[in-house]
Amino acid sequence: MTSIQDTAEGKRLAEERENKKSKWKKWGPYVSDRQWGTVREDYSPDGSAWDNFTHDQARSRAYRWGEDGIAGISDDHQNICFAIGLWNEKDAIIKERLYGLTGNEGNHGEDVKEYYFYTDNTPTHSYMSCLYKYPQAAFPYEQLVNENRHRKSTNTAAPEYELMDTGIFDDNRYFDVAINYAKKSEEDILIQIAVSNRGSEPATLHLLPTLFFRNTWSWGYPDQNKADKSLKTVKSDPNLSVIEVVCNSEQLGKRWLYCEGPKEILYTENETNNKRFNWGENTSAYVKDGINDYIVSKGKAQTVNPNQVGTKASAHYELILAPGETKTVRLRLSQENLDSPFSNEFDTTFTQRKNDADEFYQAVCPYDIPDDVRAVQRQAFAGMLWSKQFYHYIVGDWLNGDPTPLKPPESRKDGRNKAWTHLFNEDIISMPDKWEYPWFAAWDLAFHTLPFALIDIEFAKKQLYLFTREWYMHPNGQMAAYEWNFGDVNPPVHAWAAWRVYKLEEKIYGQGDSNFLEDVFQKLSLYFTWWVNRKDAAGNNIFQGGFLGLDNIGVIDRSNFKLDGASIEQSDGTSWMAMFCLNMLKISSELAKQDKDLSKTYEKLRQKYQELVKEDADQELIATYQTLVKKTGRSNYEDMASKYFQHFLLIADAMNKVGGNDIDIWDEEDKFYYDILNSPKSQIAGANSAGALSMKVRSLVGLIPLFAVETIDQDIVKDYLSLDFQERMNWFVKNRPQLLNHQNIELRSSENKAETDPEKGLYLSLVNKERLQHILSKMLDSTEFLSDYGIRGLSKYHKSHPYVLWVQGEEKRVEYEPAESKYPMFGGNSNWRGPIWMPVNFLLIESLQKFHAYWGDDIKVKCPTTTGEIKEMNLEEVSIELSKRLTSIFLKKSGPNPSESSSESSSEGSSSKPSSTEPWRPVYGGSDKFQKDPYWRDLILFYEYFHGDNGAGIGASHQTGWTGVVANLIQDLAEKSAFK
Repeated sequence: MTSIQDTAEGKRLAEERENKKSKWKKWGPYVSDRQWGTVREDYSPDGSAWDNFTHDQARSRAYRWGEDGIAGISDDHQNICFAIGLWNEKDAIIKERLYGLTGNEGNHGEDVKEYYFYTDNTPTHSYMSCLYKYPQAAFPYEQLVNENRHRKSTNTAAPEYELMDTGIFDDNRYFDVAINYAKKSEEDILIQIAVSNRGSEPATLHLLPTLFFRNTWSWGYPDQNKADKSLKTVKSDPNLSVIEVVCNSEQLGKRWLYCEGPKEILYTENETNNKRFNWGENTSAYVKDGINDYIVSKGKAQTVNPNQVGTKASAHYELILAPGETKTVRLRLSQENLDSPFSNEFDTTFTQRKNDADEFYQAVCPYDIPDDVRAVQRQAFAGMLWSKQFYHYIVGDWLNGDPTPLKPPESRKDGRNKAWTHLFNEDIISMPDKWEYPWFAAWDLAFHTLPFALIDIEFAKKQLYLFTREWYMHPNGQMAAYEWNFGDVNPPVHAWAAWRVYKLEEKIYGQGDSNFLEDVFQKLSLYFTWWVNRKDAAGNNIFQGGFLGLDNIGVIDRSNFKLDGASIEQSDGTSWMAMFCLNMLKISSELAKQDKDLSKTYEKLRQKYQELVKEDADQELIATYQTLVKKTGRSNYEDMASKYFQHFLLIADAMNKVGGNDIDIWDEEDKFYYDILNSPKSQIAGANSAGALSMKVRSLVGLIPLFAVETIDQDIVKDYLSLDFQERMNWFVKNRPQLLNHQNIELRSSENKAETDPEKGLYLSLVNKERLQHILSKMLDSTEFLSDYGIRGLSKYHKSHPYVLWVQGEEKRVEYEPAESKYPMFGGNSNWRGPIWMPVNFLLIESLQKFHAYWGDDIKVKCPTTTGEIKEMNLEEVSIELSKRLTSIFLKKSGPNPSESSSESSSEGSSSKPSSTEPWRPVYGGSDKFQKDPYWRDLILFYEYFHGDNGAGIGASHQTGWTGVVANLIQDLAEKSAFK
């Protein structure tokens, strides 16, 4: 069995990590799928980013903060970019960027209306491949907008109108465009684009591989000169054209783009066409949309530079393809001045890098699993890697504006992100979805690091550490949320992610990185303090936080509930903080252990030096070591462990006793946790005399308390926390016995258990054993939370029992909606009221494993299998059952597809009844094309969330980000031989 370290790709990763001069990751898929419609590019007075910079403007208007493109790559500061353009001779514009509806146009918010797939990628981007499906008929831009607007205005429950629904892919009238990259070396990138005509008639495609500079020179800064960046043709033969690339400003030097046999090379400038927008004269005769205008006019428009120079250049290939024919175009971007760039070495390199990728992923998951399972995991990793993006946003500059005439409105200084002037983003960051969410999201990113940890541990650690740095984290300790509102509050999951990444590194490579753990711990302590100071309004250890990433989970908008004097005591906010406490306790315990082990090492060194003492100077050396021994022997981290232990007890006590105004967060009648709404008297129907109301919505809000569970091994408690921690713990037992009355804390050891029992150490949980079993009875009930494909965000109980709240005469309602929501809260594009969400399911599975690690077979519950059989299972077995259900969303199944006739299933294309032997994937619902067509059925999309009944993918279609944790689920099941 080959280890990761012994593979060719593993060695490249090691070289990158150990040799700072090695730059295998310098070039990668760092170009966004969408830059238009972002906050960064918004210059409107009212913050309407979608409308201020539209898709229609993007072909003609230079971006300020980044670039976008199809299957794009760039260097790690996005100075030089490469992407493709396409034209089918039917569209009014060339296809240079992906199209989708804005938040205002879509009937369920913003949504990309294209089909593209991330098929492969390696951590150093030594090999990358993706596939884009380009229709041969005119792209139905207006039809998509008009129909979705119609549905939005007439039936908010209607599914999204998708590109497939237009019929444009009928009879396979489209091109498959496969874009592949292979690095021969760090600065030598081979590019191969294979175009296939899937239709039954001949078709012409204009392929435009395009090289361009990010525009840094138009904003008035003297250190950014256009003269430092240039593209020009230095060779133009029938079989080979060469573009010289010079970039002096960023020390990228000179390189060449070799183009095999193009029809012509087209040049323009990556600058705004001011005339098109009536913004005055153009700064150049040739502007950003010049190549577009030249191509769609079939060469009639004089909009490209005949002198063959510019800052944007396209190699033009006119491909006439017979039905079923494939033609391949080859290019090469290299720092080497090559005479024969397309020799046999070109094909040999591609073959080798593909083999390297196969070898690497076999080493990552060396277990005996079905090919389909392996393919899903590999595409999940590919999606994660393709979703890296150069993210550039300097908030101070954005608020104040550049020296150029295009200034932001004065109102911006009192608007969005005004309190985040310290924020300076100029990094490669993992995006949730490079089209729908082309900006970082703090709590999403925490989940991203887990699949990354399986394949590139250094990148995973750097992502977590980056968000705790002083140019990201607010001076008050808050962590930046996302660009629409950096001050929003997300669940505090970074400590959990840091610990998981640390343990994964220890498992895979034999040793965790304690320096990383220590660095993030210090900053996360500030974040914890911010939470305590800002989100515990009453000072009673019951926390708020607003929507906390769960968007429309509540009956009211928990972030913007406007009722004077009202507040919400949140079950999930408090539970997240309890989890945060335990994560920090776990980390501090580990760091205390590291300190004690270090002191032992120092002691050995002291003894060694003492034996060698001959001079007085050596005595000074001994004294120095003795000081170090003393310092490390009394660990500061032991004090921190004690602090977090104490704080957890206080939160757990608050969570498990009477809440504000004599209403429990735990409802004794329903045996479930609910949020409490406190309001002025007589404002809320059903509230008690003090104005308090338990909002009895059975949702994830009541399951999240399960996340706060942890055990500290007995040897850690006994050997590493003995100086102070146990004394503090014993003090609490003696002096604060009420904090331990909830039966949620235990300490098992040889001193207080029979010798036959295992020593299981310190067990802490927000939920005691009895309540755990009550909650699980609902969670594992198929008429409530349990779906064939995981745990729903809202109990199905609310399908026939909607929860209704009356606030000042206005009705608020929650009902079970397994797909999209018909209610517009949070734009209607993110629904937690019934669908299945991968990240919270992942946390539930981990919690079940932790409960089992302590309780073992002491806790067994009844759990249905997918065959309908009710089995008694321990909690490890339940975790495996849930993992299988979640992974089955993407895997082939046999038998009839129940989604094909469901009105709530995916609307991607027509449907016809498959035979019982024809395989199908739940993720694609009733989509005939995705389920049957050999050119579609094995391409996997990792959606944002999934239908609560049939598992069909919903929401953002490329949110591999946190849905990418399915790769970890597959890994865990493979280790347990659960696929056999």
